Amino acid sequence: MSEYKRITQSFEPIFDMNSKILILGSLPSVKSREEGFYYGNPQNRFWLVLSSIYNLEVPRTIDEKIKILINSNIALWDVIESCDIIGSSDSSIKNVMPADLDKIFSNTNIQSIYANGKKASKLYKKYCEKNTGKEIIELPSTSPANATYTLDKLLEAWKVIKICSPLR
Repeated sequence: MSEYKRITQSFEPIFDMNSKILILGSLPSVKSREEGFYYGNPQNRFWLVLSSIYNLEVPRTIDEKIKILINSNIALWDVIESCDIIGSSDSSIKNVMPADLDKIFSNTNIQSIYANGKKASKLYKKYCEKNTGKEIIELPSTSPANATYTLDKLLEAWKVIKICSPLR
């Protein structure tokens, strides 16, 4: 049986002064931490969804991923600074210390916040919403664990972000 491990967020937020929307996950998966960047599991559909929405090639490198985010006026980070978790299981998360989102809000003009999945939305509402004063819009998770959402259904749900952040 797997055991709980204390995990601390190892990635800095991605944003610049032109960022208009913020996409928040819960915490990088084991695979993402191994790969060294957000949504590093090749089975996670985040980068496929984002590139499809903007009619771009799927990014392969970290630099290409950052470029899509910056050119789309998208900030990316996670709700959790640290927590206890078993593997990559969002349902096992406990003892949460939330991320200090002021790092992003004080340097951008974020207009909309989106959660990549239910857990990120729930955690944001519990720990962050009172501090930011901004509501979060929950989008279906791009995780491979969210098998009920086909790629087409994800694209339909996620295309709302393009309205808020057209490509530069």
